[in-house]
Amino acid sequence: MTDRKLPPPPVPQGHYLPVVVHGGIAYVAGITPRVNGQLAVRGTVGRDLTVPEARDAAATAASNAISAVVDAIGGLDRIQRCLRMTVFVACGPDFVDHSKVADGGSEVLRDWLGERGVVARSAVGVASLPSGAPVEVELTVAVATR
Repeated sequence: MTDRKLPPPPVPQGHYLPVVVHGGIAYVAGITPRVNGQLAVRGTVGRDLTVPEARDAAATAASNAISAVVDAIGGLDRIQRCLRMTVFVACGPDFVDHSKVADGGSEVLRDWLGERGVVARSAVGVASLPSGAPVEVELTVAVATR
């Protein structure tokens, strides 16, 4: 695990909750790669951003997702296991490296949580994402009850 500090939890960009906890499961809304509330990078992967740049964006978004969960449940130690992550990648129809981009998010979860951060995962190409983000991460997490 890492000694880094989690980023501040993301602020919703619309009328929704960033995390809903129900029945021991935390459902995280789509989280984009924001730093201090501002989108860190914009564009389409494969056109405006390279795969390594998009991986970094996915890592930022995944860190933000973990931060949102920690804020909602009261601590990193209450995360029993990350169950599922979906990484949406804004890309053109010929882009094929979705999994390489999503690996940035997977690596961050493992860095923060060790084996508890290894997830089932989907990487999905889409035409566009909110505010021009290149990636968006959704996360589902099992939460320990108090």
